[in-house]
Amino acid sequence: MPITIGALREIAPRETRVSLVPEVAEKFLRAGVRILLERGAGERANFPDTAYHGVGWGDAAEVLAQADVLLSVQPLTAAQIGALKASAVLVGFLQPHARREEILALQRGGITSFAMELIPRISRAQSMDALSSQAAVAGYKAALIAADHLQKFLPMLTTAAGTIRPAQVLVIGAGVAGLQAIATARRLGAVVEAYDVRGATREQVKSLGAKFVDTGVSAEGSGGYARELTAAELHTQQEVLEARIAAADAVISTAAVPGRPAPKIIRRAALERMRPGSVLVDLVAEQGGNCELTQAGQTIVHQGVQVIGPVNLAAALAYNASEMYARNLLNFLTPALNHGALEINWDDEVFRAACLTHAGEIRHEPTRTAIAG
Repeated sequence: MPITIGALREIAPRETRVSLVPEVAEKFLRAGVRILLERGAGERANFPDTAYHGVGWGDAAEVLAQADVLLSVQPLTAAQIGALKASAVLVGFLQPHARREEILALQRGGITSFAMELIPRISRAQSMDALSSQAAVAGYKAALIAADHLQKFLPMLTTAAGTIRPAQVLVIGAGVAGLQAIATARRLGAVVEAYDVRGATREQVKSLGAKFVDTGVSAEGSGGYARELTAAELHTQQEVLEARIAAADAVISTAAVPGRPAPKIIRRAALERMRPGSVLVDLVAEQGGNCELTQAGQTIVHQGVQVIGPVNLAAALAYNASEMYARNLLNFLTPALNHGALEINWDDEVFRAACLTHAGEIRHEPTRTAIAG
């Protein structure tokens, strides 16, 4: 008996992505599974119902009740989780550090859940890394937001009225989002500098045509992330960074530490050294922001400097973001599909690491500890 893979129309505010696009739905069908979608699931990402072929349709309640595997972008509500069958498998962004009630609902319901943000950053899992795919979208969009709000050209222009000098862009954080922001700003013609506490990113930054800002501080962490800095390291970092922030026309900030509030790298004093008309795009506004004045979902103006705190930025390019995310889900699930049946290999490092709940237990130790505490 083939399993049923379901997908819903996302109900979270500002969420326009869909977890299953037509191209990926066809690949799942060829793997022998049944697909059941909520009507209108992909409309906001510009995937109309007519673009899907060979799938079944129902309302949200029918999808929740029938799905053996439910794919999602945002975490389900506790009520939605309660409507799943006890044997169901949930795969999506589950925000284990911030969704206590929902995780307890998954535990009570005996739901097997896999959090896409917990997929290990190993070579074999690169094609499943949804954090990276969505961060690339956000980094690209952040550079466009900076260009749109800046009252200057990004590239150098030579005109009959004289030469316009290129804009100076500083990118803080050279992870996936930061690197994409660098590449996009460079393509738009800006002069770009970038900084990351991980010295290993220096060559990546330089390969994109940007200058690496060396503060003398390195904070290599595990899993490709940075560790938290000491007070002395933060002071040294700030002195150098604040001089570069003051010289920039646009700053794009992407520095984050998994499971913790975003580090406050940009102080009010640093912002006040920027020229009026400058722009700061704080890509981690939802985690508290890298700037002291960032407000998630808002744009504020402080002494002539715009501080922009976008939220759920990947949803602003819902079509491509959905394509990339759906492929991540496909690549994650494919090893467990056998002629239409789901056979999870619990010895597989990827499934083991990504598992949040299973058989009435919270399997992810940091989440279990946080909830118990």
